[in-house]
Amino acid sequence: MSVVAFDVAQFFPSINHQFLLAVLEKLGFNHRVVAFFGSYLVDWFTTYAWNCDTSNLQRADVGVGQGSALSPVLSALVIAPVMKLFRKRSAGLGCTLISYVDDGNIIVQSSEIDTNCVMLWHAYSIMFELFTKSGIALEHDKTELFHFTRARTGFDQSLDLGYAPYIGDNPLRPKTYWRYLGFYFDRKLMFQEHVRYYTTKALTTVMAMRMLGNSTRGLSSRNKRILYRVCMVPIATYGHRLWYFEGAKNKGALKSLTSMQRKAACWIMGAFCTSPTRGVESLAGLPPIRLHLHKFLQRAVFCTATLLDSHPLRSLMRGEHTKTAIPALGASCWMSADRQKMVRDAVTETNSKIHTLTEVFSPSVEENTPGERLLDRRQGRVLFDEFDPKGEDALPK
Repeated sequence: MSVVAFDVAQFFPSINHQFLLAVLEKLGFNHRVVAFFGSYLVDWFTTYAWNCDTSNLQRADVGVGQGSALSPVLSALVIAPVMKLFRKRSAGLGCTLISYVDDGNIIVQSSEIDTNCVMLWHAYSIMFELFTKSGIALEHDKTELFHFTRARTGFDQSLDLGYAPYIGDNPLRPKTYWRYLGFYFDRKLMFQEHVRYYTTKALTTVMAMRMLGNSTRGLSSRNKRILYRVCMVPIATYGHRLWYFEGAKNKGALKSLTSMQRKAACWIMGAFCTSPTRGVESLAGLPPIRLHLHKFLQRAVFCTATLLDSHPLRSLMRGEHTKTAIPALGASCWMSADRQKMVRDAVTETNSKIHTLTEVFSPSVEENTPGERLLDRRQGRVLFDEFDPKGEDALPK
């Protein structure tokens, strides 16, 4: 499998208003909605500020405010017809297009890396043409190439993109690791670099926290523990579902995370570095990192049940859990029964464990709309018991 990641140049500021209104009409939005955005996006002005100096007002006839809550929605509506046309024109290539705001990926899969490069070249040309006609420019110099393969050769195959600067004698070369949305991918999908990066980042944070207190002064042990749980655990476990699932080879990752938590526990309690790991973790009130990850795993599985029936994640699942989502190209439902038994990943594990949740969730029911929720309609009848620990129940400071 091979991926070309592209970036849209100045996505929010470069959206054409007339094109956006045409898209809204084509998608069947109410004429009042179209008229609202027609008046909302006109007569915009902007100014540039540098310290105390500001420029004169200048008209801003294109783009949507990057800090506006409507910007992500409007940008997604602009890209939607482009993605639809791409699927039609690239139907014979067997490629997949995904996008997160201005970061897009073209994914192809075949038995040969050379074939993947040819397919990516055609797909990227189609994508560039569609974006150009939509008034949106791509930043070719930020385009990235990456090959996923377990073979010992071919993973460094370059690609003549056909657009400067990656053309001729300067082709687009794949990186050793590919970073996308904060996740670090390696060609074998072992995610060792991802774990190393975030473990090191969390460990560096632990070392920096030492300036806030030690065993004699500074923060109390209770506040140190809160700081660790709130600031460091989310860093260390970011993207854990990529590498922590049943059957994954994560012994080295768990060892690194355990070492990180041990240093944090010693800092919390002011213990010596030779203190036993389990003992100092118990005194600090920290469960083993393995149990932390198992808890997060269960939450992730159960959160899947609350997703919309057409959520993209459901397109990778099989059976009744797919709901109304259209199965993706690499979904397990297209695999044979023997192949499904061999696949081990987070989606397969979620598919096999989601039935343990007996509650039924429907995010689109009427009772879940703003104004119809329990607290919206019966706020006076709901009382919250605020617990204030005192005496023996209070935690030691």
